[in-house]
Amino acid sequence: MAIKTTDLNARLFGKADKRRATTPAEAQTAARDKAAVIELAVAGEQTVAFELVKINAAEVAAKTQVFAENAREQAFLNEHALADILNTLKERGQQYPAVGRWLDDGRIEVLDGSRRRMSCILAERDFLIYVAKGINGEHAKFLSDVANAHKPLSLYERGKEMQLLLSTGKVADQKELAKYCQCSEALVSGALKAASLPMELLMAYPSVGELGRPTIVKLHRLYFGLDEAQRDQLVSQVNNGGQALWKTIDAQGITRITREVTTQLENFSETLQPKVEPEKPKAQELVKGKVSYTRDGDKLQLKLKKLTERQSEEILAYLADYLK
Repeated sequence: MAIKTTDLNARLFGKADKRRATTPAEAQTAARDKAAVIELAVAGEQTVAFELVKINAAEVAAKTQVFAENAREQAFLNEHALADILNTLKERGQQYPAVGRWLDDGRIEVLDGSRRRMSCILAERDFLIYVAKGINGEHAKFLSDVANAHKPLSLYERGKEMQLLLSTGKVADQKELAKYCQCSEALVSGALKAASLPMELLMAYPSVGELGRPTIVKLHRLYFGLDEAQRDQLVSQVNNGGQALWKTIDAQGITRITREVTTQLENFSETLQPKVEPEKPKAQELVKGKVSYTRDGDKLQLKLKKLTERQSEEILAYLADYLK
């Protein structure tokens, strides 16, 4: 049975589209049908037939790969980052098939569904994917970008896309980036800061997608406040033993673990570049046994001893007159 292009959104994403499904329930039912073939007008151009393929759980990693130009960073996909779909997938299996294309070597390249793919690998469940032949690079990128709209990209991932826009000259500066991406300049600044950080540092966290601008700004200041050798040492400490730092934290919940990771990174940074307390200015003797002073920037402290009442009055009167 073939599905018309007009039903694609509902069947692939379980999402109600007013032009294609009248209720969410209808969309869910259509997705559960998992038709053997769907017909999709890719990027509004040619219609392509996609065949539903089921890959055994043990073969998902070997028989599939993710589209290289997918904006979602695959290294960040762990049980915390996938928590929104992983539990349901473990219990009931994959509800909505992914979308991909056949490669020349017989493997499948995932264009839409890299999070579902990794969830199937972690949960050891079969992977369902609609696959087609003859999808060129431009159309593959279109399908991949459309898919990423269903789960917001992290600041790091958005920053990488923004870096590409700047490097290719599509936009001139951060102000144009904000207009092009339809977001605030503050978000652009945070995203670019995130993209400038090494992945190894960000992977110290349980879910990079949960890192907001305040944490990113703090990390950026911490990391780039070190010299190059110290940065290498920091990354080395974070990756000590090959285990992600967040896995060593004895806490529950992403928020608490994230906070603890940040604290540990700050502690690492301080050991590499300990804070130097400024030396306090020392008192200087002006008249032995009677007058000493301390100079601190534009501040001057005088300490006078053994003064008569007349001397005190005359000195105060002089200062008052001099400093008018």
